[in-house]
Amino acid sequence: MSITKKLAAGIVVLGLALAGCGSPAPQQGAAGGSGGSDGPVTIRFAWWGNDTRNRLTTEVIAAFEAVNPDIKVTAEPGEWSGYWDKLATQVAGNDEPDVIQMDEKYIAEYGERGLLMDLEAAGLKFDQFMDGTVDTGRVDGKLYGINSGINAPVVVANPDVFEAAGVAIPDDKTWTYDSLAQVAKEVTDKTPAGTYGTQNMSYVEPVLRAWLRQHDKDQFNPEGMGFEPADLTGFFDWGMKLQREGAAPTAAETSEDMGKSLDQTMAATNKIGMSVYWSNQISALQNASGADMQLLRPPSVAGSADEAALWYKASMLWSGSARTEHPKAVAKFIDFLANNPEAGKIMGTERGVPANKDVTGHRARGRGWRVECRCGLAGWTS
Repeated sequence: MSITKKLAAGIVVLGLALAGCGSPAPQQGAAGGSGGSDGPVTIRFAWWGNDTRNRLTTEVIAAFEAVNPDIKVTAEPGEWSGYWDKLATQVAGNDEPDVIQMDEKYIAEYGERGLLMDLEAAGLKFDQFMDGTVDTGRVDGKLYGINSGINAPVVVANPDVFEAAGVAIPDDKTWTYDSLAQVAKEVTDKTPAGTYGTQNMSYVEPVLRAWLRQHDKDQFNPEGMGFEPADLTGFFDWGMKLQREGAAPTAAETSEDMGKSLDQTMAATNKIGMSVYWSNQISALQNASGADMQLLRPPSVAGSADEAALWYKASMLWSGSARTEHPKAVAKFIDFLANNPEAGKIMGTERGVPANKDVTGHRARGRGWRVECRCGLAGWTS
């Protein structure tokens, strides 16, 4: 049983305002604090995720503590839906975690407020990271986060749903938005009521960005919005057609599904033939559904994977609080997460394909795992 990793990852930079961020204390960096030389310390580590991520992260914490007995890591797992509100409240009360799983949507806001540790100033090394993967975490020249892995928006095809419909999974090298819609409608028509050929992908942000890029636009540019309202007309017309013809669920069903945890979604309960997820979510999706999911590239306007205008994205980032009392311990733990092959072996690809080439190579050798990236931008195989 295998999954072909066809990654095409995307950066989404949103200027979201954070309410309630208090005035930060001066950044401590690597000077001062403790964590290895001044006796036992405890640091807090917050992240969002699913049950699979929580289990693997707990194993990583145990592995770190085994080789760093003077540092205890307190786990603070959560879910995406409430994670950022909680973090903003903690920051306002000067009670944020020491190590924070960060996202590109928020790193500029927290970094510009001086709330995040400069990881380079703290002495961390990232010379083994693939070209272009470190700068994702920079804000005004300071490295406020280091990516946990390369992520990709992928179309996930459920072979069990396709087989039940007697429909072949389409060729992702040549398919278009229209041909995806045709196949999806056929799957819906040939399966029981309540099963659909596709989710309504016009609700999914990375699909919108791919559409814009294929029309020589983008979500954002240095001046702000990278498109005009008229540029969205064709995309949302396509989404309405999916819904109107029954290729995708109704608006009410889609809205309800988007509010569920991953393991309760229509994709995880085998009610959807095709859906869009971030590549690092595939393990959890497979575990929930029991299906051997097949990963496909997103469609293109031109019907050619070479013209899909795809791009790389950091799945998420590791950041440290600038107000931590234990900057040395924080830096040591983030270094373990980002650069330690044992940590990489434990986490697998749950947080994305590692950008550290040494860690990626270790995973490939240790697990018989192979990654292929054929994005039309840059190709690499490890």
